[in-house]
Amino acid sequence: MLHNLQELGMSNCNLSGPLDPSLTRLENLSVIRLDQNNLSSSVPETFAEFPNLTILHLSSCGLTGVFPEKIFQVATLSDIDLSFNYHLYGSLPEFPLNGPLRTLVVRDTSFSGAIPDSVNNLRQLSILNLSTCLFNGTLPSSMSRLMELTYLDLSFNNFTGPIPSLNMSNNLMHLDLSHNDLTGAITSVHFEGLRKLVQIDLQYNLLNGSIPSSLFALPLVKTIQLSNNHFQGQLDEFSNTSYLSSIIFLSLSNNSLSGSIPHSLCNNSNLLVLDVSYNQFNGKIPECLAQSDTLVVLNLQHNQFNGSIPDKFPLSCALKTLDLNSNLLRGPIPKSLANCTSLEVLDLGNNQVDDGFPCFLKTISTLRVMVLRGNKFHGHIGCSHTNSTWHMLQIVDVAFNNFSGLLPAKCFKTWKAMMRDEYHDGSKLIRIGSQVLTFGGIYYQDSVTLTRKGLQMKFVNILSILTSVDFSSNNFEGTIPEEIMNFTGLFCLNLSHNALAGQIPSSMGNLKQLQSLDLSSNRFDGEIPSQLASLNFLSYLNLSYNRLVGKIPVGTQLQSFDASSYADNEELCGVPLIKSCGDDGITYGRSRSLQTRPHAIGWNFLSVELGFIFGLGLIIHPLLFRKQWRHWYWKRVDSILCLIFPQLNLEFERHGGQSYIVLRWGL
Repeated sequence: MLHNLQELGMSNCNLSGPLDPSLTRLENLSVIRLDQNNLSSSVPETFAEFPNLTILHLSSCGLTGVFPEKIFQVATLSDIDLSFNYHLYGSLPEFPLNGPLRTLVVRDTSFSGAIPDSVNNLRQLSILNLSTCLFNGTLPSSMSRLMELTYLDLSFNNFTGPIPSLNMSNNLMHLDLSHNDLTGAITSVHFEGLRKLVQIDLQYNLLNGSIPSSLFALPLVKTIQLSNNHFQGQLDEFSNTSYLSSIIFLSLSNNSLSGSIPHSLCNNSNLLVLDVSYNQFNGKIPECLAQSDTLVVLNLQHNQFNGSIPDKFPLSCALKTLDLNSNLLRGPIPKSLANCTSLEVLDLGNNQVDDGFPCFLKTISTLRVMVLRGNKFHGHIGCSHTNSTWHMLQIVDVAFNNFSGLLPAKCFKTWKAMMRDEYHDGSKLIRIGSQVLTFGGIYYQDSVTLTRKGLQMKFVNILSILTSVDFSSNNFEGTIPEEIMNFTGLFCLNLSHNALAGQIPSSMGNLKQLQSLDLSSNRFDGEIPSQLASLNFLSYLNLSYNRLVGKIPVGTQLQSFDASSYADNEELCGVPLIKSCGDDGITYGRSRSLQTRPHAIGWNFLSVELGFIFGLGLIIHPLLFRKQWRHWYWKRVDSILCLIFPQLNLEFERHGGQSYIVLRWGL
């Protein structure tokens, strides 16, 4: 009845499959658009016999089986989109001379194999998107003859070898080759003539050599992402700085770059994100970076910057993230930082900053992450004469400093984000980060390191639900304030290695979300409150090296922790300790405290199960350089982790010769 039908458009119509065989008899169809339906079937090979087929859109249809190669070779086909069919298999065929394809999209499928040399026969190809598939092999040099190309995305595959020159693709605007195993250097020849290029993403490859300054001279480029490669050497000063004004997002992190930051970067009045973390940059932080009123993210962590932090932050400061962790910075926190009233993440950890507690930052009501860990901070903590200090604060780490005195009970009252029942119900999974390019969908992900012993745990994709308080390794004294017991949304609490005393409050049972509790190496006395047994999510506990007495509550999960969790409490008894208890509660025999030393720093987040997994990772790490073994290993690690913490995704990274376990907290 519809033999002469030429166009079939039924996208997003809640159709269910499989495709009816009668469809294959509509031989005059030139346009087929069935996107976003639940077809759950294979693609009929008879589509290749439609003599007038020009457009075939079958994205997000639940397609299965092997896609017929002959369809790619239809003499009239100009536009094909098979994206987001995760169980659709296939490969690219040999393309005919002067093939008419303009758009070829198979992203997020199970397509595999290599890109054929004959791809250069597609002289009219404008959009090529093979992202997130299983393609491999080297990129054919013939790609350099795709002169009409405007959009090229080959990310998240297994491509190897060098990047072919694309300098004949004068219309190219978007280039994404990230998350592959590409090698070799990039030169000015690769990008010569690409004056329309807007986005460049080469991150997560094995590229080396120096970064050509001509890359930054492209007149329209807005984002350059070169992180997680092996680039080295210094960045040259840019002779023509007029082009730099177009760059909005620049990420050079996780390379081996050295020298100083070019001052010519400061001539960019539009730069929103600058991330040069995990390199070997040195010298002083350029004052012009602090003076910027456009920068939203400044990440200089894990370099060798020295001197003091410039006291040049303007009244118009737009910073949301300032990360200077692990440098050689000294001196006080600059007073002008209080001008950055939109600041969400402040990380000054692991430097030589010498100052008191920064109460002058109390005017920054947006602050959510404050890391002062591993510096020379001193004096009492707490801000007097204020009733509204950091009500959004959710991660606080002041460990390994010289703070003293009592814990700031009054200050704790204002940290509303720690109080789940009062501030949020846990359903608002809002990431801390900065969406800096709405048109390009680029989202900068903040990260924060919560623990430190051997492997460092780094949370990327921080959610508003994640809360942590670490006051360990200082000189705090007195008792645990009752105000902390209102932190009903707290995940991690570490007060270890201080001079705190008194009994462990029974009201600590209010912290129902607590997963990690470390009170070790203090002067706590009395019995362990049975209310701790009601903390159902508790996966790490350390009460060692205190003065606790009596019997460990029986019939509870408190007995499931290792004996090292209770070591060196001479009057403590009961399972899991070897020391037994009499019926009158008097202890008999001596406990064995073998696995913990008086000044050992315990892992304050991981359960026994996770500790085993990460330890195994260290042992077999040399084997993981073979990609096949690495995929096999992490696939099994992920399956175990999902059973323990369904919210976590885990990745393994190396930065500067150090091993890291990266936990990504996802939806």
